[in-house]
Amino acid sequence: MSADCMDAKTLRSATPGKPVSSVSARKIKDNAADWHNLILKWETLNDAGFATANHIANMKISLLSENKMELESGSLASNEDAEKMHSGYSKELEMLCEKLQVTLDGLTKIQVKMEKLSSTTKGIYELENYHYGEENKRPPLFHTWPTAHFYEVSRQLSDMYEQELRLKYSIAEELAHTTDHDLTLSYLSLWLHQPYVESDSKLLLESMLLETGHRAL
Repeated sequence: MSADCMDAKTLRSATPGKPVSSVSARKIKDNAADWHNLILKWETLNDAGFATANHIANMKISLLSENKMELESGSLASNEDAEKMHSGYSKELEMLCEKLQVTLDGLTKIQVKMEKLSSTTKGIYELENYHYGEENKRPPLFHTWPTAHFYEVSRQLSDMYEQELRLKYSIAEELAHTTDHDLTLSYLSLWLHQPYVESDSKLLLESMLLETGHRAL
């Protein structure tokens, strides 16, 4: 039996006899580790997607440059040669666009899991509200954070990555159709720098890992 399966079974069997705070702490600590792993997977896919997008952009820029040079020099290739060249470009571009779509599908799956983590944390918070009532009547699960703060951080992170995913879908669509060199470079920059994943996202994650004991204080 795997460690993950064993942990899940242990948690389920222990739940009836344990206080709410103990079960909540265990689940939130697991969620913090899941956040860490999902963000690492996102970054790996984001880098892979950028490499593919960059390849698409370079191909399009190269093709546009060749067409411009031919027009300026007046030495247009024969129709047959031009068709062969464009056919080759089209097939490779189509393959690259399909590869980028696979990356987007992977990012989507990660974002869905992030959304579930946020929903789970909200459920834990609402369960505690049911058992304890007012926030000041319950002790913190770990060091200082109230349970509500775990939900706030999860919600913030989930919203960031949801907006970033929407942007990436837009970039992929525009990148496939734009013929403007500067716009192409702008799209690449947006993909790489992820403007919706705010600079404090790493701080939020690290703070959550510290609070739950995944990082040493």
